[in-house]
Amino acid sequence: MIERRLGRRDELLGHAAEASRAGLRTRQERVIAGARPILHTSVAAAGAWLVATDLLRHQQPFFAPISAVVTLGLTVGQRRRRAAEIAIGVAVGIAIADALVQALGTGTWQIGVITGLAMVAATLVGGGPLLASQAGASAVLVATLQPPEGGFDFDRFLDALTGGGVALIVSSVLLPLNPLRLVQESVDPLLERLEAALEQIAIALETREPEAAEEALVAVARVDVAHSALLATLDAAGEAARLSPRRRQALGRLDRYAVAGGELGLAVENVRALARGAIRAINLDDSVPPAAVEAVRELARSAHELGRYLDDGDAEPARAAAVRAAALANGVLEATGNLSAVHIVGQIRLAAVDLLRATGMDRDDAQSAVRSAGP
Repeated sequence: MIERRLGRRDELLGHAAEASRAGLRTRQERVIAGARPILHTSVAAAGAWLVATDLLRHQQPFFAPISAVVTLGLTVGQRRRRAAEIAIGVAVGIAIADALVQALGTGTWQIGVITGLAMVAATLVGGGPLLASQAGASAVLVATLQPPEGGFDFDRFLDALTGGGVALIVSSVLLPLNPLRLVQESVDPLLERLEAALEQIAIALETREPEAAEEALVAVARVDVAHSALLATLDAAGEAARLSPRRRQALGRLDRYAVAGGELGLAVENVRALARGAIRAINLDDSVPPAAVEAVRELARSAHELGRYLDDGDAEPARAAAVRAAALANGVLEATGNLSAVHIVGQIRLAAVDLLRATGMDRDDAQSAVRSAGP
């Protein structure tokens, strides 16, 4: 009995130690992932303070580093135009708050009015909820911690504008983001979700469970979100590469991602149609040959291998999996007249073309490879 208790205690202590090590690794990974944004923000805040105090000769340019922090915090990975809009929006919000404090004074109802109008101003310049909340926070600081003295002036507006400008210089010129890393961080979730959606479709066709098929359709919707994020990131990454002399050599590799991004959009639509075909086949109790299920899994392998192509240019594994999927689909097409199966293999063939095109293959060559693929 004592030995059993000691063994159980040792097991629990071992689990606790492993959980502690896993937690430490997670925290380390978070620090590593956030190291660059932290460096950007720290340098921008210090630079904004230096410019405001030494060049503009302002005594306490409180809003210069605040604006730098807000601008970088809201615009990492976004286009420079959007970053400039936010920097100007923060400065305008502070100027409006200054003017309103001068006109209305400070107090309970004044703080409510000033905060609300500053948030409205931030929204009018195109800001979302996050920018509006930051503008509201800045307005509260203006109205409470540092209300203007001796009448309205433009010092704090200039401080905020300076902070936003320094943030843009730091992020675009001095410490530019790596556009390739930015795109890779966006494309990985897309390919993972596409692979997962295809695997879910294969599971639904195997198990014949309507719930599994509906879950596959939901999984495709998650791919949609990731694809939209990739397209936005591609715009930002291309702009970052063009603006920074140190990053212009990345433009060639970014073209590879841009081509893949466009074709993956078509693949997502065909995978959505494939999921709907699976739902129809299950609801009608139509049989789907095992080869079609394996073809769907080959598409998933192709999506998985596409990440390698985008990373190092090796297109062969992704292409080979897509061609295997087409070969299996062609075999099913020759062996059955089942309308549900015909629809499913048709979508498999279309998705195979899209994945081949995503590897840089010419459309005619991709269509020919799919048509001629055989066992």
